[in-house]
Amino acid sequence: MFLWTGSKGAQGSGGERRTIYQKVREYDVLDKRKTVTALKAGEDRAILLGLSMILFSVMMYFVLGITMVRSYSDSVWTEETSCTVLNSTIMSEINCTYSCGSECWKSSKYPCLQVFVSLNTSGKVVRLSHNEEAQDTNPKCFYVPKCRKDYNAMHTVIMNISERLKTQQQVLCYTDPGEQQDSALLTRIYGRVAVFHSLFWPTCTLIGGTIIIAMVKLTQYLSIMCEQVGRIKR
Repeated sequence: MFLWTGSKGAQGSGGERRTIYQKVREYDVLDKRKTVTALKAGEDRAILLGLSMILFSVMMYFVLGITMVRSYSDSVWTEETSCTVLNSTIMSEINCTYSCGSECWKSSKYPCLQVFVSLNTSGKVVRLSHNEEAQDTNPKCFYVPKCRKDYNAMHTVIMNISERLKTQQQVLCYTDPGEQQDSALLTRIYGRVAVFHSLFWPTCTLIGGTIIIAMVKLTQYLSIMCEQVGRIKR
């Protein structure tokens, strides 16, 4: 009687041990599944982030390609040379309009400053413009200020520019080597430095997105290799 009871108790304790072991195994499997699921979700988010960065950089390349890069390639003022300022005088007043509210426009004026320079390389006398925008807006005027209600403020700005040019005399300017344009530019909006700075951040975004996707793929490949090695050892 005692022996039978003892053997039954021993079998019961073994079953309890097996039950505890199975529960621990189930918990381990659940933990591993949760870890794998969390890693999978993180990898998917990282890949989505990388693809978004690449798509954003491609869009920026497209926008900059039809604006900045195209304007840079179409520009004819590519030769940098030294110029001597011959005269800097206000010739006339140009009418302009400024916004005074919703669908409200009023007229004003700004002084037209004409600047002529002599190219030191050839001795040719040309008209000088501040940049491409001033050349396109009004090629006769060196600088085209933003139209304002206060005429005196615009006149003061133009006079300060005129006095500064007179004191400098020698300035660096950009000319057309093909001599298709009879004018020169003091500064270029779409120069090499501007194009470099505009393309720098999209390039960084493209490289960053590519690195993120490559790192995720490399992590997945290494995890698969480790799992295969573990199966071989078993």
